[in-house]
Amino acid sequence: MLKTRLKVTLQWIALWIALFLAIISLVIFLTINSVWLYWLNVKLGHLSKIVQVSTGRIIRNYLQLLGYLQLPWITRLDMMDFPTSPSGLQHFIDVKHLFLLNNGVLIVTIWPAIHFLRSLSVKKMLWKLIRPFQIAAVVPVLAALLMLVNFNQFFIDFHKVLFRNSDWLFDPRFDPVILVLPESFFSQCFLLAFGLFELIMLWGVWRGRRSFLGK
Repeated sequence: MLKTRLKVTLQWIALWIALFLAIISLVIFLTINSVWLYWLNVKLGHLSKIVQVSTGRIIRNYLQLLGYLQLPWITRLDMMDFPTSPSGLQHFIDVKHLFLLNNGVLIVTIWPAIHFLRSLSVKKMLWKLIRPFQIAAVVPVLAALLMLVNFNQFFIDFHKVLFRNSDWLFDPRFDPVILVLPESFFSQCFLLAFGLFELIMLWGVWRGRRSFLGK
């Protein structure tokens, strides 16, 4: 009996972990591929005037960068208009590893997460989402507040956590691509990710409450 309970408990823990990993990796994936947001930054920030490259070509360079970072079979970074220094390339290699890891986590967890949600829905147990999602909903709010207080320090600390070198400190003379990757764009990406995660948490609470009320 004890062994059975332990097995069931471990299965539940694994399913909850899969669900949250799927949500987080999905949010990151959607944020990474928000080309529309980058396009807005290029247009509104008049980046084409800064680098003397047309908006269309900047977007194509950005898509080339995204392709390199996310597609495992693209092993060479070759942007049309922006050469890359050895340290800059090393940083993009490190970023590529993180992006591929995130995409791998998404692929592995998305179906167990969907199956888990369907199972809760069939069993009229979506109310179990309420408390975990309410607690998780606090995280992006706190993170956003910290970011808004001092984004520069937040951005530095973020890189220190993820990277063990200073290759992310680009010099525009050697890595001109940094001129079309403004800090404002990264801050908006963080806000977009926090917002997407928050919306999913609110959706889970809403669905859970409807389930609790028998709707």
